[in-house]
Amino acid sequence: MIIQDKEFGEVIVRKNALSSHVKFSVSTSGRLQMSVPKYTPDFLVKKYLKSSREQIRSKLNLKDPSTQRARDAKKKILMKQAKEYLPYRLKYLADKFGYEYDNFRVSHASTRWGSCTRHGKDGSTTISLNIGLMQVPEVLRDYVIIHELAHLNHMDHSSSFWAEVGEHDPKYKFHRKKLQMFSPGV
Repeated sequence: MIIQDKEFGEVIVRKNALSSHVKFSVSTSGRLQMSVPKYTPDFLVKKYLKSSREQIRSKLNLKDPSTQRARDAKKKILMKQAKEYLPYRLKYLADKFGYEYDNFRVSHASTRWGSCTRHGKDGSTTISLNIGLMQVPEVLRDYVIIHELAHLNHMDHSSSFWAEVGEHDPKYKFHRKKLQMFSPGV
């Protein structure tokens, strides 16, 4: 549930069956987040928010609500671009270098450009790519995609893994260093 508040902007309210009390925190988007017991009525959530303003202001580092809206708009645009571009680029590079994967997903993790996951008993694989890749040069996007594809054969960062990355991206060390100038978080 989201509450609109004049001072704090959008407040994310999470009703949690395991919560026994109200807890305030800052979400990854910089919004105020409340965790409340599952059956807390909405009017009590609003009342608790109102009575806790001083505590929230003094203890939490919240972002300006207008910044939140701008960030959300940017994230929405990047998500649309990523969903249109990344699956096709991933498939192109997988086909070009002879890789096969089972699933693809777009993520917006704040610390990872991508991941490759092998699932339980069936051994199916999922490659996740971050929407933040839409903000970096194409050569760096390709490096991340090649990096994740190489994990299909090496689920570690062994010398064999890096040798395989180097076969498809001879400048991978330079690209890896250049990528550090950017942040995957949006």
